[in-house]
Amino acid sequence: MALTEQGYKNRLIDKKIEHYLKLFGGLSIEGPKWCGKTWTALNHAASVVFMLDPENNYSNREAAKLNPASVLNGNKPLLIDEWQEVPGIWDAVRFASDRTDEKGLYLLTGSVTPKERSFAHSGAGRIGRIRMHTMSLFESGDSSGAVSLLSLFNGDGVDSGISKLSQNKLINLVIRGGWPENININIDDAGILPSQYIMALAQTDITEADNKKRNPDLVLHLLAAVARTNMTQAGLTTIVADVQSRFGDVSRQTVSDYLSTLVRLYVVDEIPQWFPELRDKLRLRKAPKKMLTDPSIAISALKANHNDLERDPRTLGGVFENLCIRDLLIYSESIGAKLSHYHDSNGVEVDAIIELGAKWAGIEIKLGAHRVDEGAATLLRLKKKVVSKGAVEPAFLCIITSGGPLYTRDDGIHVIPIDCLRPA
Repeated sequence: MALTEQGYKNRLIDKKIEHYLKLFGGLSIEGPKWCGKTWTALNHAASVVFMLDPENNYSNREAAKLNPASVLNGNKPLLIDEWQEVPGIWDAVRFASDRTDEKGLYLLTGSVTPKERSFAHSGAGRIGRIRMHTMSLFESGDSSGAVSLLSLFNGDGVDSGISKLSQNKLINLVIRGGWPENININIDDAGILPSQYIMALAQTDITEADNKKRNPDLVLHLLAAVARTNMTQAGLTTIVADVQSRFGDVSRQTVSDYLSTLVRLYVVDEIPQWFPELRDKLRLRKAPKKMLTDPSIAISALKANHNDLERDPRTLGGVFENLCIRDLLIYSESIGAKLSHYHDSNGVEVDAIIELGAKWAGIEIKLGAHRVDEGAATLLRLKKKVVSKGAVEPAFLCIITSGGPLYTRDDGIHVIPIDCLRPA
């Protein structure tokens, strides 16, 4: 019998967890703190060991340090929460899984990726890995789900409709973010949790990630620097210059180290470049886009509020794109698809490319309806360019908007408000 907590709100990742528990002896659920990993894992666990339980002076953690296998007893599936406190647990789970044909024995949850060489074996073939994000609009109940991403890949059209998303509600959603604890909170208090999140990150979490002392003020400024370049291909040089404008002669290596740790903490995501299989190779930029894992982090890092976002459409557009890519990541992973972006040396840049098997789709994100034509022109340019070089025709092209009508243009491009989308 699962240990599901009262009030648990089902997540899209639940079905994937059920599937993977049938394939692997152990399953690692990875993602940022406070995104709901523990509650979701409990929904599938029959027993649990909390590594950060302070009872008896953290007896679970201390016992695991002496003998990692000692915490593997319990009804299966057994959840080991924050396993990275004792990296040897990974090898213990891998070894235990290797000695039996049984599946679905262990669940591991962690908020930081341990450095390489902190455990002996990758766990390949024995421990599956699933990335968890904060809640999408569909999971939080803020999307009608009128359009299925999977159905678009299957060639289905869209029924005309109207979004219920106003600018005021959109601003509330990006300030609130997708944190489970924030979903039903009064909007006046919605900014407190992400603000506390980045303070805890700067003062404690980034140091505890590898017991390396770091400057909290530099961490907060770096988050703001990433927020200012959120969803762009701004290189490390741009971010280093931003940091140096405040802190002086901070080395490139130091900034790179801080950024790498933020990636390990799942606070910064990197969206890879799309490299289509073409007869003629295009000159493509290889740098990934850097994105904060939730739009509320960007807003907190920039110390912006509701009025600031109303007055500054550029910043609102950036965090709106952050929200859309977060949701598209969640939806893509839910249907077994891969999300990337496209940017070539001739300036053709498309916000999101989703690949499902041999099929692909191009997606532009536009805050205002007045920019839909611009997005359509970019998508058609991409289609013409890559198809002429040998790529297959896209399964669909789509513009994600912040509200307004849901429809298909005469050129076949779908216009879909973000609050009308669901994965399948």
